[in-house]
Amino acid sequence: MNAPMPVSKSARAGRFITFEGGEGAGKSTQVRKLVEALSARGLETVATREPGGSPNAEELRKALLAGLVAPLGPAAEAMIFSAARIDHLDILIKPALARGAFVVCDRFADSTRAYQGALGSLSDEFIDGLERVTVGDNMPDLTFMLDVPAEEGLARAGKRRGDEAVDRFEAENIDFHRKLREAFRDIAERNPQRCVIIDATRPPDDVAADIWREVETRLLGQEASA
Repeated sequence: MNAPMPVSKSARAGRFITFEGGEGAGKSTQVRKLVEALSARGLETVATREPGGSPNAEELRKALLAGLVAPLGPAAEAMIFSAARIDHLDILIKPALARGAFVVCDRFADSTRAYQGALGSLSDEFIDGLERVTVGDNMPDLTFMLDVPAEEGLARAGKRRGDEAVDRFEAENIDFHRKLREAFRDIAERNPQRCVIIDATRPPDDVAADIWREVETRLLGQEASA
């Protein structure tokens, strides 16, 4: 599979927003709420997710979340996630941005950095190199790190899941999920121009209000002045 051609942020017309966080942080809920708010402003908005977002990437999602790739180790898992990301970018994200849409994605490259990098003990050099090949200059304009204690997030995820089987990541122990929370916080603290940590323990509408304020300030203000 060929690496995607980078699209200069200065050249693309749309805006790319991602949501990150541990299991049960409320990412899908906040993606939906933000898409509704942007659409109400008359902005074309595309909701998507990772792994997935394109037909080939959705097939890889099934294998990844079923744990079929995990026995190959974190490096192989990171590369399969990246293969799905390349297709997702080429098929959905870059065309949407090129025509001026807002793209709102549930997880992106920061999840690979947290799960396979920090938790899988892959070096920053490995992850940086993979990100350069996979993402290039197509990093998000704005990333929300939805922050909840691991115990609360897992309880939410369990309630949402019901009788369905746990996926490959939800099945990890509580120590894994505590470290995952810290990994996401560390990513956000190292990238303050792009990332905003949001207290997601509060009611969803309160969380959404904080998110909307950041979008208005950081992105919609740029649109108005362009």
